[in-house]
Amino acid sequence: MFFENSQCLQCQHPLAYLPDLQVMGSLEPAGEDLWRSPLARARDGRYRLCANYRDANVCNWAIGEQDPNPLCLSCRLTRVIPDLDQRGHREAWYRLEVAKRRLLYSLVQLQLPVRTKTEDAAHGLAFELLADSQVSGSPVLTGHRDGVIVISVAEADDVEREQRRRRLHEPYRTLLGHFRHEIGHYYWDRLIANSQVLASFRELFGDERQDYAQALQRHYASGSPPNWQERFISAYASVHPWEDWAESWAHYLHMTDTLETAASFGLRLKPWRRGDPALHADVHLQQSVDFERVIEDWYPLTYALNCLNRGLGQPDSYPFVLSAPVVAKLRFIHTTIADARPHGLRRAS
Repeated sequence: MFFENSQCLQCQHPLAYLPDLQVMGSLEPAGEDLWRSPLARARDGRYRLCANYRDANVCNWAIGEQDPNPLCLSCRLTRVIPDLDQRGHREAWYRLEVAKRRLLYSLVQLQLPVRTKTEDAAHGLAFELLADSQVSGSPVLTGHRDGVIVISVAEADDVEREQRRRRLHEPYRTLLGHFRHEIGHYYWDRLIANSQVLASFRELFGDERQDYAQALQRHYASGSPPNWQERFISAYASVHPWEDWAESWAHYLHMTDTLETAASFGLRLKPWRRGDPALHADVHLQQSVDFERVIEDWYPLTYALNCLNRGLGQPDSYPFVLSAPVVAKLRFIHTTIADARPHGLRRAS
């Protein structure tokens, strides 16, 4: 069973992600448009399928019976979808929503509050999945502003995305990476701006008050500094402290999600040569885990992933180097998220 599945190929039962239990599970009919999970801990609960699951087949999440919203937590955040009359846009919408659901899963696991613009107009979150044909003027640019994340539909086209990746000299460019990067900008506004940790942020990432437009223009005119790998997770992170934060935030989500997946499969690495890294068998991604433990487990996992890819004749799946300054930034993000959990999200004044 995979996170994207909607039907079991063995028993033909429908499958859905059950957000209250945070698991993928099978469903059994429980009345008109109602479903029940056979899991013992869900015995008293019934579910409805997300309207985008039932009517459009672009979702596979369920909703609690008492929830009045016809859309699941992920789908209700999308306030603009691609123009479905355009060729290929329905497939693009599906791919975009798959990536967004993985993002939402991570945010829920990290216990970061997620509210829609309907619930909180000032501080809520919304996604707009836009194609160039839906706007006039310049092409759609993926980005974030005031809680609204715009994702260009063109990024769902593998060929187009690969062309952009090569043109921009990026070793890693994925749909999920875009979502994780842009949500980083959103949480900078929520967790860092005008907060008590802003000074600490500036010590690590730099002063975000420098002109962003000028920084971006300088980057595209002159490129990244030659020694960017010594201080940044990616070349784009060197543009401006905001981008450094967003790139580092996205990387932290890459790490936690991948480590959780490895742990759920019971993956173990047993070194056979002195000096080879080893993955702890009991790794888990709860926020109580010390950050040093996360780093200790991340190195051997990426070592194995890259070796496997090379054995298949593929490029490294993890084309990054974690320098000491980058690790310090990731540690700051880990601590910021952990500090936000018990007391709810800090809100900028």
